[in-house]
Amino acid sequence: MQASEIYEQLTAIGIVPVIAIERVEHALPLADALMDGGIPVVEITFRTAAAAEVLRLLCSERPNLLVGAGTVLSRENAEAAFKVGARFGVAPGINPKTLELASKLSMPFVPGIATPSEIELALTFGCRLLKFFPAELLGGVEMLKAFLGPYGHTGVRFIPTGGVSPANLESYLSCKAVAAVGGTWLAKKEDLEEGRWDEIRTRCRAAVEIVRRVRSR
Repeated sequence: MQASEIYEQLTAIGIVPVIAIERVEHALPLADALMDGGIPVVEITFRTAAAAEVLRLLCSERPNLLVGAGTVLSRENAEAAFKVGARFGVAPGINPKTLELASKLSMPFVPGIATPSEIELALTFGCRLLKFFPAELLGGVEMLKAFLGPYGHTGVRFIPTGGVSPANLESYLSCKAVAAVGGTWLAKKEDLEEGRWDEIRTRCRAAVEIVRRVRSR
């Protein structure tokens, strides 16, 4: 699948759950909760030792779930994600060597940016979908609106992550610069450890309703 198709899917869904999983056995129940809640995408971060195996399992057992690898900080992370079948990669920052490898592997990649200079670096690599992190600490919606001034004509759009919550989700989604948001609140560590799958479903459905409401205006 082409990068443009992946980006279109992410934009259509509007929310990308960002999850750090400590135990592989939580992977499939999590996937089912997300999909039941109306969010058929997940970003599994390389913050845990289980990440690669979780990615492999989800790609193998849940083909209808759009599975991405997050916190891809190195060539090794990118290679591991590609090897197990991750459909896209995401990083909190922008590393030219990682972008070069992702391009070589033909793996759609969403680098993280915080400044105009980083946006311009991403554009030189052909990246038009960028992670804005940590969103709230960097100025949130107002900063994204400011980015639109000099860069809107390039077609660049953002996935703000970090500080996004149900309280400000509508504000972010209403911003023309935003393709989707990264959601860490949808499934937290304690939810996974205690098997709160119904709560995850409920949060997902509430978030999906906000996306529907904003985009139906």
